[in-house]
Amino acid sequence: QVQLVESGGGLVQTGGSLRLSCAGSGRTFSSYTMGWFRQAPGKEREFVAAISWSGGSTYYADSMKGRFTISRDNAKNTGYLQIDSLKPEDTAVYYCAADKEYTGTSRYGYDYWGQGTQVTVSS
Repeated sequence: QVQLVESGGGLVQTGGSLRLSCAGSGRTFSSYTMGWFRQAPGKEREFVAAISWSGGSTYYADSMKGRFTISRDNAKNTGYLQIDSLKPEDTAVYYCAADKEYTGTSRYGYDYWGQGTQVTVSS
């Protein structure tokens, strides 16, 4: 089992950048895949990106390619989501998720979730 805690969200101007962190508890964090999702007010939670347990494979939603970069540092039990050239439509709560095997786009494929971190982009 793993517990996840996100951080790094905040208020940023259009065009700015943020790096979100997802700290995983336990020595087994490195054996879990990790995904990032986001949920804007009144909208469904949507897939952003995922990364394999080793970090060797990454996956992105088509609409997220180019400005979003997922990575992880297993020595620190931490995953990251770098967001560049932020836009107002990126405003959402961002969640990290983990699973023993799944790296797909469905939220239902991930067993473990963090509490989320708010990202607000001002125009």
